Amino acid sequence: MSKLNNEVVYDAIVIGTGISGGWAAKELCEQGLKTLVLERGRNVEHIKDYPTMIKEPWEFKYRGLVNREDRKRQEKQDRTGFAVREEHKHWFVDDLKHPYNEDKRFDWIRGYHVGGRSITWGRQTLRLSDLDFEANKKEGIAVDWPIRYKDISPWYDKVERFIGVCGEKLGLSYLPDGIFTPPMELNCVEQEFRNKIENEYDNRYLIMGRFAHLTGDVEHEGRVNCQNRNKCIRGCMYGGYFSSNASTLPAAAKTGNMTLRPHSIVNKIIYDNNRQLATGVEVIDAETHETLTFSAKVIFCCASAIASTAILMHSKSKRFPNGLGNDSGELGHNLMDHHFKVGATATVDGFEDKYYKGHRPTSFHIPRFRNLGDSETKQDYLRGFGFQGSASRTNWQNGIRELSYGKTLKEQMFKPGPWKIGMTGFGECLPYHENRMYLNYNELDEWGIPTITFDSEFKENEMKMREDMEREAVNMMKRAGFKNVKGYNEPCYPGHAIHEMGTARMGHDPKTSVLNKHNQVHAVPNVYVTDGACMTSSPYQNPSLTYMALSARAANHAVEQIKNNRF
Repeated sequence: MSKLNNEVVYDAIVIGTGISGGWAAKELCEQGLKTLVLERGRNVEHIKDYPTMIKEPWEFKYRGLVNREDRKRQEKQDRTGFAVREEHKHWFVDDLKHPYNEDKRFDWIRGYHVGGRSITWGRQTLRLSDLDFEANKKEGIAVDWPIRYKDISPWYDKVERFIGVCGEKLGLSYLPDGIFTPPMELNCVEQEFRNKIENEYDNRYLIMGRFAHLTGDVEHEGRVNCQNRNKCIRGCMYGGYFSSNASTLPAAAKTGNMTLRPHSIVNKIIYDNNRQLATGVEVIDAETHETLTFSAKVIFCCASAIASTAILMHSKSKRFPNGLGNDSGELGHNLMDHHFKVGATATVDGFEDKYYKGHRPTSFHIPRFRNLGDSETKQDYLRGFGFQGSASRTNWQNGIRELSYGKTLKEQMFKPGPWKIGMTGFGECLPYHENRMYLNYNELDEWGIPTITFDSEFKENEMKMREDMEREAVNMMKRAGFKNVKGYNEPCYPGHAIHEMGTARMGHDPKTSVLNKHNQVHAVPNVYVTDGACMTSSPYQNPSLTYMALSARAANHAVEQIKNNRF
């Protein structure tokens, strides 16, 4: 059943409501464009639809554990180690209803609902630098980024002011400072670790991480400061951390220019060969399976790195037999993710009279200190990594032992256990052409859309880096004087860090890239891709802040093009 929806002519269509989609919607609507925002999943309203936001552990049956059947339905989502819990399993997809395929293991973690993974993201907000933007060109890897730090810096400013980022300035060229509200506090052990690192090393620093949590006295409409509950993954009634639901989508709705349509699966983008532009999108209603067509002057793909590229690949025509804008043949290739799950743990003597207040939802950060462009930091692998971690005291469960009972057990349960500290590294993955995703037309989902197959792996460069990550985590903790230092290097697969990037990369040349410096598809300039698909490399920093800045930048560019009648 096909239906052409001609009742409304939109200026813009945004596909996706997560980190990048929310920003595209906000900027387009605030600039006066009538914007249709499409979400393939259900609607989620801020506060109203956060069912577990205030529950305590004892209010969940089996303390949050789920039954075997539920776990089976989210087997791949559960690979992260946190998805299948009663308090937040509703934010992650049913793997049986939304299948994908693996030539090599890829942990594709998804949330199909308004707000997407902006509800569940880790919230670390770090800027990229010219060390990152210039790396490919200097090393002869893949293709050169078509932008530099100066191009995106003002958009980082705009985003940080709006979302609220707590942090401290460090003055490093390779981790640029931003516009920060007061940082959250390091606890006493973390501060001790910071002091030891500064005394032991010339080019290593420990800071409180830069997070999209509200602190200080800067007002943000409809949101209040973080309450240190550390229940962020459930959805925050205070809007204490940034999400599309609490921030950008309400801003877009406030203009009166946004039409939000959930349960709308974008099947393909429609291309007009005569105009050499896209004219709209074909949508399958997720509930009725009805096919609808919506038209607009400009289209923003913000469905996530994999989903946006899948839409482009499925948007075939006589002009683009291998996918919309795929003249280069690079669509679906150069798939990247950070590798992690490697670092060290230790116990800390002393500080028995110290504790901390609240449940801080943030961690410390040790910026990259390898391959910074000098001989001293150069290694036998390319690029670098950073560490994230925290220190804490073990809780009352430490007191439950078979030999403890009566008065002794009771006394132990009222005393905090020893201090422990741990940190894990996040390392860059090089953009390998052979790391890819592709469409499987033999395996269709229930809406008749081809499923996605992954063929991607970490390679020798990442493995060498991981050895160094573990070694240096151990060295730093030992030099800090900590006890029982243990390194770890657990199996890690692409997708596991939930920072998937690439597959529709930016570049100078249409022969070797999909997008130009403004995130436009080279051959179809009224289609923009501003989520993780656009990334040309995968610097070690958490990437969401960059997606937001690129989305804001591209949306304002699109508005300018429309005003000048170029679409």
